[in-house]
Amino acid sequence: MKFLDLAKVHIRSGAGGGGAVSFRREKYIEFGGPDGGDGGRGGSVIIEAVDGLNTLIDFRYQQHFFARNGQPGMGKQRTGKDGDDIVLRVPVGTEVLDEDEETRIAELMEVGQQIVLAKGGNGGFGNLHFKTSTNQAPRRANAGQPGVERTIWLRLKLIADAGLLGLPNAGKSTFLAATSNARPKIADYPFTTLHPNLGVVAVDGAEFVVADIPGLIEGAHEGRGIGDRFLGHVERCSVLLHLVDGTSETIAEDYRTIITELEAYGGHLADKPRVTVLNKIDALDDEERAEAKAALEAETGRPVMLMSGVSRDGVTEVLRALRAEISDDRLRQKQQDEEPEPWRP
Repeated sequence: MKFLDLAKVHIRSGAGGGGAVSFRREKYIEFGGPDGGDGGRGGSVIIEAVDGLNTLIDFRYQQHFFARNGQPGMGKQRTGKDGDDIVLRVPVGTEVLDEDEETRIAELMEVGQQIVLAKGGNGGFGNLHFKTSTNQAPRRANAGQPGVERTIWLRLKLIADAGLLGLPNAGKSTFLAATSNARPKIADYPFTTLHPNLGVVAVDGAEFVVADIPGLIEGAHEGRGIGDRFLGHVERCSVLLHLVDGTSETIAEDYRTIITELEAYGGHLADKPRVTVLNKIDALDDEERAEAKAALEAETGRPVMLMSGVSRDGVTEVLRALRAEISDDRLRQKQQDEEPEPWRP
């Protein structure tokens, strides 16, 4: 299944049916009086968050959603049929934006949550509604209310507890594959990851979701590369895991590049709790590890953890550090009778 996290959709609710002008006509009934029924309500356009979806790919092939109009009223006090509603089913974590792509209309964060995006028009009153003691034969009825037509944007932000950040080939996908059942593409060239990946990791009996997004490069906030398109997927994370390639010759510059892009992106990403890790230590000897760690700590001004996603050295300690930054209400506790399984490739 292809990944799509932004879609433009055109919606229109149904118009209400018009009221009827009708009089009772029966044999031997001289003054039957008005009996025109009301028009039916137009269908509404509703958006609903459902389980089992993690992409907006369905909206690439269908962008127009028009609800049915209500039927007009009829004689014999018959009300017109209401128009059927249309339901747009989207993944949990979807934002609904106005046509300007900035004004947020709604945000769906729970399974089953529904929001009416365009309400159907009410049906018009038939002439029976206007009958009074002084106007016993009204010959007027209301037209139904028109529907609402608008253009909206759907933007998906994956709901994860921890987000992976780093330059291309920093080892993010390797870490995700080593700690979860996710199987992202791993290769020795940049931009192997082209879309976000999710994995559920477990440590000390607790489970949480980790999101891996494409690597960032310098100038990403200006449109270079593809990583800035997916930074929104880590906006809702409780903690960010910043991986730095320990084999790089410019460790301090690599770290500064990511921090600069976070600050330029905005959205308080730069203020989120971060765990900084020097990765790929399996390719370094003890002296090189000490030098790389010292250089990175001098740049960050805080302690730096060591890890290797390939050999799994330090992986457990990194997971525990992430778990400490995630609130207990977001953690998913494993069943008591289950034993923690070791990490497997």
